[in-house]
Amino acid sequence: MQDPIVTITPSPVRRTVSVGILLFLGALLVYLAFAVPLSSVAHQIALIALGVGALILGDRMRRATSISIMMTQKAIVDSTGAQLCRIDEIEGIDRGVFAFKPANGFLLRTKHPLGRHWSPGLWWRFGRRIGVGGATPASQGKLMAELIAMQLAEEARS
Repeated sequence: MQDPIVTITPSPVRRTVSVGILLFLGALLVYLAFAVPLSSVAHQIALIALGVGALILGDRMRRATSISIMMTQKAIVDSTGAQLCRIDEIEGIDRGVFAFKPANGFLLRTKHPLGRHWSPGLWWRFGRRIGVGGATPASQGKLMAELIAMQLAEEARS
């Protein structure tokens, strides 16, 4: 693998807070399902299902935010080696306030669909759009977005 130009690593504080909130919510819902008498069994089953779902999502976010995202000369990859997209597949980038993007991140538009993937708190890919950010520092996301925008501008000039 090539040396990374820039790396986005999730903030330990944001990671801890976001995972902690999801785990607390899951535990609270499961506790309420058993501690408070409910009017029907359906309500109890719904609370248990929501609680278990929040616990699973919390664990998935914990695992997803333990890795980082790197930009190399050829591609954007994560530290496990999974490729988000190749640089030459990027058609545009949205960094604006009103763009549908993750917090502290940016949105990439690719030339063709790349499939679906979701790493909670780090990145997601749906069709032609890739959202990068979430539990990541704004400064690292902004630097990667600027470098991608510069590369797209260079390609447009040539």
